[in-house]
Amino acid sequence: MTISVGDKLPDATLCVMGAEGPTQVKMSELTAGKKVVIFGLPGAYTGTCTTAHVPSFIRTKDDFAAKGVDAVICVAVNDPFVMAEWAKSTGGADAGIHFLADAGSEFTKAVGMEFTAPPVGFYDRSKRYALYAEDGEVKVLQLDENPGVCDLSGGESLLEAI
Repeated sequence: MTISVGDKLPDATLCVMGAEGPTQVKMSELTAGKKVVIFGLPGAYTGTCTTAHVPSFIRTKDDFAAKGVDAVICVAVNDPFVMAEWAKSTGGADAGIHFLADAGSEFTKAVGMEFTAPPVGFYDRSKRYALYAEDGEVKVLQLDENPGVCDLSGGESLLEAI
């Protein structure tokens, strides 16, 4: 079942590349007592994700901060090594966006955003969405039905919605 406005975010474990290598992080620890933006996408280095989705949050990062958002988090079903390199290559790391690997699709499945497209090698990948949460409770959720389109889930659209 897809997560909805008013629901609590699941306490899934994700992975981030730290100074000592891959480090596990709990979503509950990242969101407790904070205002956060989380955007999910099909995969690192894929077309729309790289050319539209991540750049939309780089452009709006400061505007989210001005609205009191503590963190902007990108979640994809990739490993932490790929996510770390992608964060660097897109400029997302320099912009202060947190890139979290959901390698086992734990968070993605728990929020009901998984999809599979065997012809392109996508298994249990994330649909394209963006959400705003306060203290782990979803306040705004925007989902693009077509994984190749970044409209409702883009930074500007979510910023306008909050």
